[in-house]
Amino acid sequence: MTQIDKERIKQTKEYDIFKDSLLRYLGYANEVGESFRVLVPVSVVNFSYVVASGYVVADSFHKGLKVWEKGAVDDAQRYKNVTVAATDTLIWQGLASVAIPGFTINRICWLSRLALKQAQILPAAFQKWSVVAIGLGSIPFIVRPIDRGVDLMMDSTLRRLPFWDH
Repeated sequence: MTQIDKERIKQTKEYDIFKDSLLRYLGYANEVGESFRVLVPVSVVNFSYVVASGYVVADSFHKGLKVWEKGAVDDAQRYKNVTVAATDTLIWQGLASVAIPGFTINRICWLSRLALKQAQILPAAFQKWSVVAIGLGSIPFIVRPIDRGVDLMMDSTLRRLPFWDH
């Protein structure tokens, strides 16, 4: 078991404001924005990405700060540990909370809209709200597989680098 694995196990037992509180839902803002894309201006969707990205940056800063507070043998090691912790969180959250789910919900909604347009007998308002419902309803089903996929990807790439262990 690597040090990162041990740290991850330890972190899951500690209260994490970004994972164990209502703040966690800010990470899903862009998926909600994508679900409503057919009903709201693009600026609203873009703002949902700003909110989700702000969550990612705040969580990354928080993880780096926690490592900073633990200290280290020397300053160089401390800076390295903070950089690795913050960067690991930034990459993981950026992929698992923003990029991949945003793309996935966008495509689910796009395909749903395309399919519903084929049923010309359905009113336009019903079609749009159905797309929103499908998008929102998809969120709980995509989260775990995406999280696991990003974990696997990072565990088999970045987290294997010798300097990544902190």
